[in-house]
Amino acid sequence: MSPSPLKEAIAIRQSLKFKLELQGVPLSFETTYGIFSPKEIDQGTKLLLRYLDVDKNFNCVDLGCGYGPVGLWMAKKATNGSVLMLDKDFVAIDYANRNITNNQLNNANAVLSNGFSALKDEKYDLIVSNIPAKVGNEMLYLFLYDAYYHLKPGGKFVVVTVNGLRHFCKRTFKEVFGNYKKEKQGSAYTISSATR
Repeated sequence: MSPSPLKEAIAIRQSLKFKLELQGVPLSFETTYGIFSPKEIDQGTKLLLRYLDVDKNFNCVDLGCGYGPVGLWMAKKATNGSVLMLDKDFVAIDYANRNITNNQLNNANAVLSNGFSALKDEKYDLIVSNIPAKVGNEMLYLFLYDAYYHLKPGGKFVVVTVNGLRHFCKRTFKEVFGNYKKEKQGSAYTISSATR
């Protein structure tokens, strides 16, 4: 006998929970359908964290944090610093804050923000983003200019994108920051960075 549609709907509404070790950091996650990659950490994020250096004193931003895998990982690394997690989706922010609490992190916070709109003049050591493929060139330019503004001198902007955006990233990073570095190119994703 197959389950009723009502029972299936109730089951789908329940939060999804999983634990894993991300680059040596044990984390637990609570997620839900409707947020990017709710059942597992996506391959772009895994590649990004393999090549991301976070000093213990860094103050960081996770732009487009979703339910928080990148921001939580950075918070575990930046033990004397802080992580501000930003997303324009209120459900993502709800789950990111739940995950901050569930992982007992007191140096992280998730805030509803369209890009960097929640910030004023704050400056950071590191800004990281898993940029969605369909965000659009206009928003990418805004992210770049705002990231440049919110980085301390010597601060770094690091993104993971689908490989199809790597040439755009190279061109625009050089245009806005005056420099570009391809940290790693995998089979589907590229890690790009620029330094202020």
